[in-house]
Amino acid sequence: MTQVKGDSIACNARVPEALHGARFDQAAAALFPDFSRSRLQSWINEGALTIAGQMARPRDKVAVGQELILLAEAAPAVTWSGQDGDLMIVYEDEHVIVVNKPAGLVVHPAAGHLDGTLVNLLIGYAPELEKLPRGGIVHRLDKDTSGIMCVARSSLAHQSLVTQLAARSVKRQYLAVCQGALTGGDTVDAPIGRHPTQRTRMAVTASGKAAVTHYRIHQRYGHYTALDVNLETGRTHQIRVHLAHKNHPLVGDPVYAGRPRPPKAAAAELSDTIAAFRRQALHARTLAFDHPASGQRCQFDTQLPEDLTALMAVLATWDRP
Repeated sequence: MTQVKGDSIACNARVPEALHGARFDQAAAALFPDFSRSRLQSWINEGALTIAGQMARPRDKVAVGQELILLAEAAPAVTWSGQDGDLMIVYEDEHVIVVNKPAGLVVHPAAGHLDGTLVNLLIGYAPELEKLPRGGIVHRLDKDTSGIMCVARSSLAHQSLVTQLAARSVKRQYLAVCQGALTGGDTVDAPIGRHPTQRTRMAVTASGKAAVTHYRIHQRYGHYTALDVNLETGRTHQIRVHLAHKNHPLVGDPVYAGRPRPPKAAAAELSDTIAAFRRQALHARTLAFDHPASGQRCQFDTQLPEDLTALMAVLATWDRP
């Protein structure tokens, strides 16, 4: 529970079995999602965030049942305002809202996107979300990735979904279209961290966080492949980075794929379609989790957006194996 009184913050939480053996700062980030990991690391180093009252290093391991205690000064609050707009709601009840996010919509307000985000629209639709950490968002999608997201609508749901994500019991399946003709599925188990020189990019790096991506063939084309992708972890740009690491970047990815390069001697319709597809060809198609109140397993699916459907139709016609 987090309590803010005047200029002070008081939090405490016990380490669940799913986080046994995790780094102190990683466990804190999962248990106290109200705060950024860098802020939590600062508090650890200052002694404001402890393990049962004892100072520890960010890299020290925690054990199931240990109590993490935070006693710190509060930072100025950030207020996000609600705004009217269209939301594609897949499901809702008193605890969760499941939405289908379109490509081009930013999830959280940030520099350059101070409003008009998914959070602004959600708070405009359900004002109670303003009282929850990060507007109820427990996982995110990149601006130009479309698809399904689950939003916590109650404190019970927020705590439950954060715990499920830490335990990796939330299942997420994506449809991706990548460059190259793959012959079979695979697993990419490679750590992801900030790119050493290009700080706006992520990269496979030895010092990064553990990241595991599974994929299998959805549809083969001549020079491209549609994949069903399952995430075991949820790192920033994970699918995009892992497939680029395998030399099969996503079609249209402006960061990891470089300039569009249609196949030599490709039909004009194929070349034009590839050149015009200017966002990563990635859609979060399926989401499954245990309902925070009932415990019932829930699964939600979305249809592919029109731009991905059109892309795959052109590939099926003009890029046959």
